[in-house]
Amino acid sequence: MHADARAVLGAWHAPTGAEDALRQEFLAHLRSHGDGMYRECVPDHLTATTAVLSHDGERVLLTLHGKAGLWLPMGGHCEPGDLSLEAVALREAIEESGIPGLRLLPGPLALDRHRVWCHPPFSHHLDVEYGAVAPAGAEAVISEESLDLRWFPVDGIPDPSDEATRRLARRARQALLSG
Repeated sequence: MHADARAVLGAWHAPTGAEDALRQEFLAHLRSHGDGMYRECVPDHLTATTAVLSHDGERVLLTLHGKAGLWLPMGGHCEPGDLSLEAVALREAIEESGIPGLRLLPGPLALDRHRVWCHPPFSHHLDVEYGAVAPAGAEAVISEESLDLRWFPVDGIPDPSDEATRRLARRARQALLSG
């Protein structure tokens, strides 16, 4: 898993200078922390997030996150049985959306570093972000981790949300339509 993350981040061509700086930060984190993939790594650890798109790329499925109070894409922590960042991204998307048969888009599509409260007073998720496509007619099922789960137009993500969510949804739609 650790080697996969280093390889993925090492080969990724960041679309912005800010994301290339994050990529370098994530790689430095992995060089310094053998456990850098897991929640137990304090104060920062890698996570994976997935923007789940409708089959036509017009809508994105977002969860109203209980702790953050924001509309966010599916995502979470790496677990010992995970073999790759892509596997984490897909597992989390399926678990949190309740949709079987998701198809992961080639990625990563973005990187984000955000403050969380895994380890009080706070820590950071070093988030590697992907996109996935739901089968036509897919129906989402709210998980225990969500207050709500809804489809929104990619260009109409409501508040409260954040720019990272909007950016990931746009990039996922672009990847789907160009691929």
